[in-house]
Amino acid sequence: MNLKRLLILAFPIFLLSACGSSEVVMTMDSLRLIQSTDSPQEVMNFANQNCRSDFYQGASFISKSGDEYRFRCIRANEEERPTLIPSSN
Repeated sequence: MNLKRLLILAFPIFLLSACGSSEVVMTMDSLRLIQSTDSPQEVMNFANQNCRSDFYQGASFISKSGDEYRFRCIRANEEERPTLIPSSN
């Protein structure tokens, strides 16, 4: 196999390994536990999208432990302002 063909085959594998992933591990009422290897901004975006899909206004960051992030989904009529993940803005 020549070098050019090898590089063409290896490049998509490299791109896939460089991408992170996020998934909701647990949901309890308005709380979300998300496990992720993405950047903090991507995790925040994922949490907001997840909360909005459940008819909330967005997500508010609670805490992080290793690759697990805790969020609280907030409603539009609540007075709480969303809290961002530190250094994710």
